[in-house]
Amino acid sequence: MKFLHPERDSNMELTFDDLFIVQQYWDGIWSRLDIDLTPHSPLSTTLPIISANMNSVTGKRMSETLARYGGMWVLPQDMSLKKTLEIIDFIHNADTKFDTALTVTNEDKVRDAKWIIGKRAHDAVVLVDENGKTLGIFTHSDLNEIDQYIDLKDIKPKKQLITAQAQISYEEAFNMMNEENISSLPIVWIDGTLKWLMTKKDAVRWGMYTPSLNKSGQLNVSVALWINGYKDRIDALLDAWVDTIVLDTAHGLQPNMIKAIKEVRSIVWNDIQIIAGNIITSDGAKRLTDAWANGLKVGIWPGAMCTTRMQTGVGRPQFSAIKECADAIKDRKWTFVIGDGGIKNPRDLELALAAWATHGMIGSILAGTHESTWDIKYDENNKAYKESHGMASWKAVLNRNSTLSAFEQAQRNLFQEGISTSRVYMKAWRESVWNLLNEFTTWLRSTIAYTWANNLPDFQEKAIVGLQTNAWFQEWKPHTKL
Repeated sequence: MKFLHPERDSNMELTFDDLFIVQQYWDGIWSRLDIDLTPHSPLSTTLPIISANMNSVTGKRMSETLARYGGMWVLPQDMSLKKTLEIIDFIHNADTKFDTALTVTNEDKVRDAKWIIGKRAHDAVVLVDENGKTLGIFTHSDLNEIDQYIDLKDIKPKKQLITAQAQISYEEAFNMMNEENISSLPIVWIDGTLKWLMTKKDAVRWGMYTPSLNKSGQLNVSVALWINGYKDRIDALLDAWVDTIVLDTAHGLQPNMIKAIKEVRSIVWNDIQIIAGNIITSDGAKRLTDAWANGLKVGIWPGAMCTTRMQTGVGRPQFSAIKECADAIKDRKWTFVIGDGGIKNPRDLELALAAWATHGMIGSILAGTHESTWDIKYDENNKAYKESHGMASWKAVLNRNSTLSAFEQAQRNLFQEGISTSRVYMKAWRESVWNLLNEFTTWLRSTIAYTWANNLPDFQEKAIVGLQTNAWFQEWKPHTKL
């Protein structure tokens, strides 16, 4: 990447809204679908997107879904070890191609189906018998305006049950669903026992995305740890075959972080990637990679759920923070930078990548998807939303310190730096991981095409970035209300 006006812009502190990417000329032609979005890093990802290790974002559903699309996910450090190990086992046993079905039985009632149907973006629950044999499939339209206490066995689905076996191709599956006017297809064994579920969007995904897999061919696994609380977890995580460990604290430029990196590295050697953060300077980048961290989480704190930068005055514009940290470790080929926070739209991710981040870490906008951890709620206007909170907020601090004495909790609760509760509304074009990733990757391919690159490293080499005024930024926005 280079600046359009390096004599001026290279010495300024810049964030994403300050910048634009310049169109370039090339005399070749190729399809945007041929552009390779695989990041140049030791991680096993095929997309440059990571879900944040936030309690309100990343759990079992987010993990398996994002990994199937080629992204990476990080389980929060606040999660109990027991729950963490349960999710790791689930992910390792999940299919790399088909999605996990939501199931109900004849003994369940309408309210039971309605309660779980929003857990995933399928808009479907599969009715099975006591042996797991598929009996039918319900969508929202089947359950609307029906008394919630009626048994499911007394309701007839509007669509005839159609199933397929795992050998079906993605084009055959799509055509079958298209012809039958259905959106979900149960994948069954020969005897009709339910195995998985796929949707029309899944069928399209097979031809466009490649899952993130470990060396054993399983969906990858990443877990965050506190720098003062990793020792009682590390052995269990190694036994569970974790692929990546994220050592996470708001102030990553401190002796305890350096110590934690060195101690964890001495245990895992080179078998596991270690990501550490958060930092915003070249000094921080060099110190953490000197201790043998592979990846760096960069950002204090441009995210939607954190008030640290505004209240303390500590921080740095995100583009400059990413670029300086990436420049500082370019000669260390085994290292990489993750832009953590401030990514609201595709252009923010594209600029983070232009600054030589290999990935963008996304939190709040993923919190508003079916696959995020918490249940859907409805406001006074019946609009669906999910709650989210920062990892340094009062709610997070309270949960984290629940085992301490009342006096110790009162002391710790003085130090909270995030928003405790915020509503993230489920938008029609971003209500699932599929919709959101498709939006981001489609525009990322377009951006790369405008620079006449054919993969991410090529884009990072060729990108030319210019500085704009706020008036220029406003000019970019649509001029009519949609």
